[in-house]
Amino acid sequence: MIALFRGSPGRPPVFDWPRDVTPAERRSLLAGGLGWMLDAMDVMLYSLVVTHLIRDFGLDKATAGLLNSLTLVASAIGGLAFGFLADRVGRTRALSLSILVYSLASGACGLSQTIEQLAICRFVLGLGMGGEWTTGAALIAETWRAEHRGKALGLMQSSWAIGEMIAAGVVALVLPGYGWRAVFFVGVLPALVVFWIRRDVEEPRLWTERAPAPAGGPSLWRGALLRNGVLATAMNACAMFGYWGLFTWIPSYLSLPAADGGRGLDLMKTTAWLLVMGVGKWLGYASFGFFGDAFGRRRSYVTYLLIAAVLVPLYGTATTPFWLLVLGPFVAFFGTGFFSGFSAIASELFPTPVRATAMGVSYNLGRGLSAAAPFVVGALAKDHGLGAAFFLQAAAFFVAALLALLLPETKGRALA
Repeated sequence: MIALFRGSPGRPPVFDWPRDVTPAERRSLLAGGLGWMLDAMDVMLYSLVVTHLIRDFGLDKATAGLLNSLTLVASAIGGLAFGFLADRVGRTRALSLSILVYSLASGACGLSQTIEQLAICRFVLGLGMGGEWTTGAALIAETWRAEHRGKALGLMQSSWAIGEMIAAGVVALVLPGYGWRAVFFVGVLPALVVFWIRRDVEEPRLWTERAPAPAGGPSLWRGALLRNGVLATAMNACAMFGYWGLFTWIPSYLSLPAADGGRGLDLMKTTAWLLVMGVGKWLGYASFGFFGDAFGRRRSYVTYLLIAAVLVPLYGTATTPFWLLVLGPFVAFFGTGFFSGFSAIASELFPTPVRATAMGVSYNLGRGLSAAAPFVVGALAKDHGLGAAFFLQAAAFFVAALLALLLPETKGRALA
């Protein structure tokens, strides 16, 4: 901890570093952070209204989980496609397109009349969702200096928690009076951010001034890049299996009656409990960058995952609103904060000519492999309840931590 607070007399670096941020770094962080925040809002809207979709469309839990799994499969495809695109047309152009795709698809969800139509809209939304992380993380990683890169990527990742809290507020305000369709219509608003990105956010100099890749130039399919890519993908798949299986179902876990495997909280309590968890998520995301820059990416990543593996079973067996409220922020802190480490690790493992493509492959292929999680948890919950199903997510966090130990430490690495 001392390393976090060692700096000029009376002013530790945790407060010092923002004074060194350049306008280009600030705009790249704002663009990536806004895109990720609004992406989270659009994705979370589904989880918050899923009980109403179950009622209106006659879904069971497994089918409802399958729809969310479909979004994750699409996000893997979108991440691969947008990463490839970003390495060729630029980070900001690809980022803008990804935001347009997920915001328009969210609005289209509100027009769905059948399960098939809703599935198509959620699939398209997933394409944009996967593309946003790939392009936004590459933009920030290549714009920020090594000594602050972890903090910047952590702050970008922390905007996901803000987006989820905004989604909870939107649902609380819109759902009672206007229904779930209107909730999805609000998801169109992120498209407005695209106009500012296209006007004011420049491409990273590292990308615009990159040297032409030599013939056969850096390949993802050989040597150390292949080994690290496979490990990063497997690690990310396990970590995200834990995350998506857990946090897709937590709103239902809180709100469904006990007879259906839930904890029976009403709408206002569910919203309040989720907002408290959102604060825990934000602190977990944001703090990881400081720990990662001070103590290393790998050590911090493993620590977060191991603590999450211990806390999740406790949360799954909690039966009173009090313990759900107390444990929730800690589960959110460690069970989501590790995400901030992956963007730093992945951006520092791969060279500029293939960085966005490689980050897209490792992050989104991992996310695609984890797409079964919402379905599996929903299927297990039919017989054992959601709380018991969460034990599987704890095991996934533990395996991800073991895989992370096999990757090299990348703290302080200059991008090339």
